[in-house]
Amino acid sequence: MADSPLASNPYEVLGVAPNASDDELKRAYRRRLREAHPDTGGSSAEFDRVQQAWQRVGTPSARAAHDTGSDAGSGGGGAWAQSATGGARRRGDSRPNATSHGHPGGYFREQYLDLMREWVGRGVDLDDPYDPQLVRRAPREIRHLLAAAVAEEKTATALFTLGMGFTLWHDVLAGSGPLDKLDHIVLGPTGLWAVLSEDWGAPVKVKRGEVIGEGLGPGERPLHDLAVRAKVVAREAKVRFSALVVVVDDEHAPQSVTELKSIRGAQGLLVERSRLVNLIRTGLPGVGVGGTDLFEVRTRIQQSVRYVY
Repeated sequence: MADSPLASNPYEVLGVAPNASDDELKRAYRRRLREAHPDTGGSSAEFDRVQQAWQRVGTPSARAAHDTGSDAGSGGGGAWAQSATGGARRRGDSRPNATSHGHPGGYFREQYLDLMREWVGRGVDLDDPYDPQLVRRAPREIRHLLAAAVAEEKTATALFTLGMGFTLWHDVLAGSGPLDKLDHIVLGPTGLWAVLSEDWGAPVKVKRGEVIGEGLGPGERPLHDLAVRAKVVAREAKVRFSALVVVVDDEHAPQSVTELKSIRGAQGLLVERSRLVNLIRTGLPGVGVGGTDLFEVRTRIQQSVRYVY
């Protein structure tokens, strides 16, 4: 699995420049180990990050592989460049997949490419905009666009396996601007789900029913923003959402499913991506639509939906 585009550079974790000597790197590693150790005021998570950074650049061979972008943890450009369209059927799997509309990750990927070209500069050839070395040097706001696009594509690929009883809409306009969007809408017998796919490049946790974490921007309120956008779509389509789901990579979630606060009758949830499909298939107690209601909701959404991309 490739690193997130927002993953910390090992040199940043160790607090040295990429051109530091081997001796400087070793001294920095020892210093950061002492600082990050839980017994000296650090944390186990930070201590693990320092050790992982050292594994990436601590030996001449590992450092050379990292610096050329050929190590397994570099976030290979090929993986980042691969765009999911909702998930190709797995080889040997003949089961019908969910009906899918829209282009997951399309808007953020286009924005990433535009800003990357602008950042590199006019007249400069950009042979591979997903080259790991190039991505590492880009400003965080540009890398976040790529991370968000990849997160949406991963979620869409998973949702596609829900089966023929479900319908998916991706990158749905939910406000006055393209950033006001729902990443995914999922409709099936277990209800109507609004889904936000995110990658903040760091673990998240829950405080007072909202998602928080060091990777979030100042004042960022993911569940609140998701609820606001879902309300726009619900009003236009005359439907009601059953759940509001924030999806993150497994290693960034505090547990597989964490309850957030309920907003306007829709249950908020923070979910590991690997747990999402089973959660939606199973549903929430007492929540669901079926029969004529399911057909009517699908028709209303299909008639009112507008796409960002």
